[in-house]
Amino acid sequence: MSQLRLLASRLGAQTARLLAPQDARVFGWCSKSSGPSTAFPSSRAGGGSSYMEEMYFAWLENPQSVHQSWDSFFRKASEEASSSPDRPPSLAVLPESRPAVLSRATTSKLVEDHLAVQSLIRAYQIRGHHVAQLDPLGILDADLDSFVPSDLITTIDKLAFYDLGEADLDKEFHLPTTTFIGGSENTLSLREIIRRLESTYCQHIGLEFMFINDVEQCQWIRQKFESPGVMRFSSEEKRTLLARLVRSMRFEDFLARKWSSEKRFGLEGCEVMIPALKTIIDKSSEMGIENVILGMPHRGRLNVLANVIRKDLEQIFCQFDPKLEAADEGSGDVKYHLGMYHERINRATNRNIALSLVANPSHLEAVDPVVQGKTKAEQFYRGDTEGRKVMSILVHGDAAFAGQGVVYETFHLSDLPSYTTNGTVHVVVNNQIGFTTDPRMARSSPYPTDVARVVNAPIFHVNADDPEAVMYVCSVAAEWRSTFNKDVVVDLVCYRRRGHNEMDEPMFTQPLMYKQIHRQAPVLKKYADKLIAEGTVTLQEFEEEIAKYDRICEEAYGRSKDKKILHIKHWLDSPWPGFFNVDGEPKSMTCPTTGIPEEMLTHIGNVASSVPLEDFKIHVGLSRILRARADMTKKRTVDWALAEYMAFGSLLKEGIHVRLSGQDVERGTFSHRHHVLHDQEVDRRTCVPMNHLWPDQAPYTVCNSSLSEYGVLGFELGYAMASPNALVLWEAQFGDFHNTAQCIIDQFISTGQAKWVRHNGIVLLLPHGMEGMGPEHSSARPERFLQMSNDDSDAYPAFTQDFELIIFTPKSLLRHPEAKSSFDQMVVGTSFQRVIPESGAAARAPDQVRRLIFCTGKVYYDLVKERSSRGLEEQVVITRLEQISPFPFDLIKQEAEKYSGAELIWCQEEHKNMGYYDYISPRFMTLLGRARPIWYVGRDPAAAPATGNRNTHLVTLKKFLDTAFNLKAFEGKTF
Repeated sequence: MSQLRLLASRLGAQTARLLAPQDARVFGWCSKSSGPSTAFPSSRAGGGSSYMEEMYFAWLENPQSVHQSWDSFFRKASEEASSSPDRPPSLAVLPESRPAVLSRATTSKLVEDHLAVQSLIRAYQIRGHHVAQLDPLGILDADLDSFVPSDLITTIDKLAFYDLGEADLDKEFHLPTTTFIGGSENTLSLREIIRRLESTYCQHIGLEFMFINDVEQCQWIRQKFESPGVMRFSSEEKRTLLARLVRSMRFEDFLARKWSSEKRFGLEGCEVMIPALKTIIDKSSEMGIENVILGMPHRGRLNVLANVIRKDLEQIFCQFDPKLEAADEGSGDVKYHLGMYHERINRATNRNIALSLVANPSHLEAVDPVVQGKTKAEQFYRGDTEGRKVMSILVHGDAAFAGQGVVYETFHLSDLPSYTTNGTVHVVVNNQIGFTTDPRMARSSPYPTDVARVVNAPIFHVNADDPEAVMYVCSVAAEWRSTFNKDVVVDLVCYRRRGHNEMDEPMFTQPLMYKQIHRQAPVLKKYADKLIAEGTVTLQEFEEEIAKYDRICEEAYGRSKDKKILHIKHWLDSPWPGFFNVDGEPKSMTCPTTGIPEEMLTHIGNVASSVPLEDFKIHVGLSRILRARADMTKKRTVDWALAEYMAFGSLLKEGIHVRLSGQDVERGTFSHRHHVLHDQEVDRRTCVPMNHLWPDQAPYTVCNSSLSEYGVLGFELGYAMASPNALVLWEAQFGDFHNTAQCIIDQFISTGQAKWVRHNGIVLLLPHGMEGMGPEHSSARPERFLQMSNDDSDAYPAFTQDFELIIFTPKSLLRHPEAKSSFDQMVVGTSFQRVIPESGAAARAPDQVRRLIFCTGKVYYDLVKERSSRGLEEQVVITRLEQISPFPFDLIKQEAEKYSGAELIWCQEEHKNMGYYDYISPRFMTLLGRARPIWYVGRDPAAAPATGNRNTHLVTLKKFLDTAFNLKAFEGKTF
């Protein structure tokens, strides 16, 4: 009995014993690795041996009283003990053919050994990846650690860790239900158990999945990889794989021969990625996927376009022609950033499939959330709530996957109800280097893929020089995504045959690695030699396959010389069917009047002020807000929140889908929106009145996002790419928070149409206003957006209608009693006012006006109040610009001419080097012919957007208001 009770402590004590040097003989099946010891999985908390003892004696009393697995285990153990030559003579014989009762010493040893073997199996499942042979070059450990875990049997002496010895290697052990290495067999010898575990976990595939807290998912992975014979391929599958490798490698070779001095960011060293992606797509198509959206960096992009998306080769080759003229479609982008959309037949399944490779900038991983947003939108419009028809594949580089925070942000969207795409297959091209940076200097985690562990995504590491292992892993990854609707990572451990680009010299910084790379045989040669040796293909067939693809490339090269003009529209990644004409231009750029019937305004107002569900108890404070809405509706007025309701609701009536996303948008940062009502007595019972406007309305989606700007704005941008017939909005919690998403704004929103002819309807809502709240919660930095505008300040353009994109929204004005509008400004026949002119007494006597103040935003209400207090309503005109860019030249000119004798002022509450002045000033000079000045009134230049001192805020406000209404302030000054 005491021996049984000592079992747990004896197992745990082996670690210390292993620290002493011992003679060791190396097994033939071994490698290397690292990690702590593990406990036996089936043991209950409190000690495994006492539990085992209880099970054993309960079984002796009644074999039916324990689980079938325990019954089988004890029967087998009894049989082994009975047949053992050193069996103790005192074994009693039980009646009714019951197995002999073991002595306690024998029982203890059997229990210990079986527990040890099960712990050994679990050790390989958890840590086997540490000793897997993953690096094709054989010079680095994929986990950056050469330490070998003490609980993996890499040498005979390590058997002692489990209180086993060499004599136990040929003993038979009962296999637990947590392994499939036995196949149809329930028992295996210890030698065979270790051999099979080594074969599964320590060869060219390294599996990380035991951190997943779902037993079914872990069992699924074990079965896929542990079952004997799972990685057998037919001759046809091997020949297909070889043909795909030929295309992948010969494409890069062709580009290298024709354009040896051009940057192309080739795939050499990871040519297996092409058949890997095609395997994922084939398997997904087989399981019903019809649309695959891909995102990837520049390395290998041209190869993916050619051999996965199937872009016409001549369209790719002509990109290398320096004489190719650009069509008048924008500024364009380098060839390895461009995207593509293509519909074709998947040859493996003979089913239609649409493939979209999303264009992206050099900013690595920035495309990740964009792809996810586009995928979500495509699923939404198809009603594909489980991701059975549309899926995404993201390709990453190892350094960027570990280093870029947007990867983490994107992963954390993966299981959120309004953001999930029901699983993404991530493929990491693990070059084991980032530009010139050694991975040991580029990350603190063992693997570049460790970020995926936060969402319980299994990670399959695989040696990229073993194409069959890669294909099997990719097939399992596609199945995983289809089965569990969760993310999965395939880590292709490979190398980069050339430098960061084809002009780069990698020997400067990685001399030893590149000496080995120069000696490394290409994967195509290795695999071809293997198939030729086993008789799957002949040398002649292999050479004919190469010659066949070389001819295809040469013929396409010949046709590419006929291309004289580059049309960026041929590289469009998100076409909008029916929106463009045959020339790629929008069929209509006219904007209809935006007014709506009064009865519709009233109906929307009534719904906005009600609770459409019965027995739904709302917060008492919300009741007051709804009553205020009802009161405004009766009085035919709206504040900002109710006007927003009107705008969204009227679009839903027309069948336009509206999606509003961002931090706290359901309630609104300033507690003004309340688009989602919460039952005060039933947890998670909510109501969205906007979805109860009309029976046949379009759906309204309003969703609080994770606390992310970069990832979520990228997601919404991708969502807006999918269709022109939707209003997609992202709201910042405070306007200045958009700067953590600056990459999306700079690289996608402001430049996307010019670079990629990509049209997008994303709308940004940025709360803005200088209200004494300090430097961080004041300015949405309008000057940055204005700087990105491409209208010419020196040219007076013909007026064209434009759509709003960046809206600086109110904060204190949400509850300002004067910041309201009448239904009269919203009914049929009305439209958006780019400029709101003066409507007071001064407008009726323009010749008497001495000063015309132009402004925008909240400062208008400060100016009106100050003007009234000074009694200057007839001498000072205040005109509001509601649209800053494109600049309303025509309307501003009308105002300036109407008040031709007035002094012109631009007044803003922002500092002079911020806000709007630097943008509007040269444009005023253009429309005025430089004949009249436009004087600046506002706060002085500053480094911070606003002061953190309330008194300073008020003092500076009073100072510029005094200047604005001092009619002699600019006398004698010249411009």
